[in-house]
Amino acid sequence: MSAPLSSSRRGFLRNSALGGAFLLGMSAEGVLAAAAGAAPAGPAAPDFVPNAFIRIARDGRVTLISKQPEIGQGIKTSLPMVIAEELDVDWKDVRIVQGDLDPAYGSQGAGGSTSTPTNYNDFRRLGATVRAMLVQAASQAWKAPAGECATAGGFVVHTPTKRRLGYGALAEAAGKLPVPAADQVVLKDPAAFKLLGKRIGGVDNAAIVSGKPLFGIDVQIPGMLYAVYAKCPVFGGKALRANLDAIRAMPGVKDAFIVEGAGVLNALRPGVAIVANSTWNAMRARRALEVEWDEGPGAGHSWADFTAQAKAAGSKPGALTQRKDGDVAAALKGAAKTVEAAYSYPFISHASMEPQNCTAWFKEDGSLELWAPTQNPGAGQALVTSLFNIPKEKITLHIIRSGGGFGRRLSSDFIVEATAIAQKVKAPVKLTWTREDDLQHDHFRPGGFHFLRGGVDAAGKAVAWHNHFVTFANRIERDGQSVLQPGSGGNLSGDEFPGRWLPNVQLEQTALECRVPMGPWRAPGSCVFAWVFHSFIDELAHAGGRDPLEFRLELLGDKDVVPGTGERGQPYSVARMKSVLMTAADKAGWGKKKFPRGQGQGIAFHFSHRGYVAQVAEVTVSRDGKLKVDRVVVATDIGAQIVNLSGAENQVEGSVIDGLSTLMFPELNIDKGRIVQSNFHDYQLLRMPDAPAKIEVHFVKSDYPVTGLGEPALPPLAPAVCNAIFAATGKRVRELPLSKTDLSWT
Repeated sequence: MSAPLSSSRRGFLRNSALGGAFLLGMSAEGVLAAAAGAAPAGPAAPDFVPNAFIRIARDGRVTLISKQPEIGQGIKTSLPMVIAEELDVDWKDVRIVQGDLDPAYGSQGAGGSTSTPTNYNDFRRLGATVRAMLVQAASQAWKAPAGECATAGGFVVHTPTKRRLGYGALAEAAGKLPVPAADQVVLKDPAAFKLLGKRIGGVDNAAIVSGKPLFGIDVQIPGMLYAVYAKCPVFGGKALRANLDAIRAMPGVKDAFIVEGAGVLNALRPGVAIVANSTWNAMRARRALEVEWDEGPGAGHSWADFTAQAKAAGSKPGALTQRKDGDVAAALKGAAKTVEAAYSYPFISHASMEPQNCTAWFKEDGSLELWAPTQNPGAGQALVTSLFNIPKEKITLHIIRSGGGFGRRLSSDFIVEATAIAQKVKAPVKLTWTREDDLQHDHFRPGGFHFLRGGVDAAGKAVAWHNHFVTFANRIERDGQSVLQPGSGGNLSGDEFPGRWLPNVQLEQTALECRVPMGPWRAPGSCVFAWVFHSFIDELAHAGGRDPLEFRLELLGDKDVVPGTGERGQPYSVARMKSVLMTAADKAGWGKKKFPRGQGQGIAFHFSHRGYVAQVAEVTVSRDGKLKVDRVVVATDIGAQIVNLSGAENQVEGSVIDGLSTLMFPELNIDKGRIVQSNFHDYQLLRMPDAPAKIEVHFVKSDYPVTGLGEPALPPLAPAVCNAIFAATGKRVRELPLSKTDLSWT
């Protein structure tokens, strides 16, 4: 993830062009000049193109570039809203265009809920600077002080005389102006925002509901061929030989060949490519494909064996100590009550609605054009350059809307597979994965095992916490050495709550080596750690005879910020967390209802990706163990401004549903080195009848920088629901998915 963009004015405005057009672009260092935005030589361009992101037509219509990949998180709508707000244009006059990968735009990845925090302030200044130039152009035309001019809905208004000039009419004059001084570029008072904080529908909504082509899987290029790519069902295996002649002889098949792959983790895996004149013919030929695979050492993997290894490792000291404060053994020995528990969760898939795909076209001049639904286009381009020795200047990458990502499309394996096939075929080729490919060759969320011990004193106060985390790691080469690298989200930080909040803490980690490919899954680490930590915190609260809310507030303490803690070095604000925790409890009526047996409330919170979120779940569990989540109340603090209220509500509600789905159903079994599940018939996800009957979303505004929301609201859902299940039935859920636990009660 990129660091926040530079906020200095020098970095923002340097290298601005003089003459016919004013240029501002983005780079990884901040908002910079972009030559691509310059007006051509000769007569003035018909439109005003002040920077790489804004085009103002003579009729006042505004085109804004959305530079981040759209994967369903709504960023294609929300970030242009920030520019439009400061530019002061009417949203109905704005057209949004997805930008291709371009250095002028700066960082273009979408992951880690970083798109909003890394762009918000700079995009405000970008719009405000252009607005200031338009005001200056109008003041010169009227020979009136700029201070007498205001803007509204794409017009500059001379306040004393009510004269108006549209932005389009001011384009040529504004383009000749120098960059305004700092005191001429004034950001709006948020209290005066007309657009931000409102409910704005997604710019692609109409096209989506009417089935228009938007996604990578919809790409069509004249003369395009269609490809599938079969990989060894065992991770790390490769093809030795296949019935290629028979496949090439099938109807519509243009070619079939073995790809050797590359020795880069999660990159170009070996396989067999089939290229045909239609997706149907390619997939039909694949069903006739016969391959002799060298399965390699991965064929010995099984989930049963991993579980046995984890239990054996969990009974011994951890291989790596992430934190050790006080004397845990002595604290546990002196505790009034102690609790021991083992929590576990399986590998799972991202299961995006749109399977992985990419269209690639090698051209005669040695250039490469790509159409990819990717979350990380820059990394994809870099991997292509590395593996195929193609200079990045000769790679054009079109960022196509993704039908879901959740971290899966941060990887670029599908891009390099399409590139390898296109390089061989010398024609535009669209590679499409099957659902089985997508499920069985994912970069999975790592499974994990937590062996916990905790203690409370006679007053019910937590005094000790010990967590031995057994995770999974791939062996890689780094700096000439072979090392084990835990899967994304498979590292237990010493800063994780409640580590620094207790006097006696020991956090240990042991990694089991495997060949299972792993990658970031929505809210990496937090998506499972929150369930483990807040379920066990609940166990300690009940062991101490304490109210779970009161117990958590006591754990948090009164110190506003715990120095040096938090995710990725970010400070952890106790005050913000307590605020959302109390808000969620108040809105849910915590402690004010007496629930009958079979019904209950549960509470949890988590800090993730700069966001503070607390949730209260209310559930009903029938005597035969059927769960219904009746209500989920969410309180979240993501800073001083909600950009798009509709999009923000959608993200929180979607996180609750996604979190509940992941809690209840999905799991991947591994046997003989291969994933057993193959499609949605045996990899179940949440259906509408199982969704919460009611989701309430409350935003707690604070005087902190704006942050993202694609991930923070997911982690607290699972522990809140499981704690509510305990309140309703007295049964603890310590293994995921929830479907493995008998919830029946008498």
